[in-house]
Amino acid sequence: MAAPKDGAAISHLCLRPERNHRQFMDEITLTCANGIPGERWSTQPWIRLSNGDPHPGIQVCIIPKRVLDLVWSPDGDALHPGDTFSADIDMTEVNLPVGQRLTVGTAVLEVSDVFNDGCVKWKARYGRDVYDWVRHPAHRVLRLRGILCSVVTDGVIRNGDMLHKIQD
Repeated sequence: MAAPKDGAAISHLCLRPERNHRQFMDEITLTCANGIPGERWSTQPWIRLSNGDPHPGIQVCIIPKRVLDLVWSPDGDALHPGDTFSADIDMTEVNLPVGQRLTVGTAVLEVSDVFNDGCVKWKARYGRDVYDWVRHPAHRVLRLRGILCSVVTDGVIRNGDMLHKIQD
């Protein structure tokens, strides 16, 4: 609840070229057409549009850094959750409503209406208590599992870049 409302450095840039495989990067390219080149989004998305195309609302996943720090350690045995990056920012629906545009690096993202509630893999990787905690109905507005975004403007993001809300 004490996370900043705006202006958060991003970290833990992660590429998922295939299931259960993670590559940590210093920079990642984001594109409207292809999401993240090299990422499995274009070939193995977990949600598709009615025409069969990958859902653009799941191109980028952002996890709250405070949650990531609680469930995962680079030195531990658990697999990284696979989010594109982490940021210490308030991800509540009030602070980052659906449609909110964000700048990071040279890219622009838009908060998706696809809700990230944590899949069964969360339970297997981090335990039942963590799974129940992120999925608890009272925590839904907090978006503890993070937010999903589409790419609005192509760009490059790097560890340490600042994530900012675009004010209307």
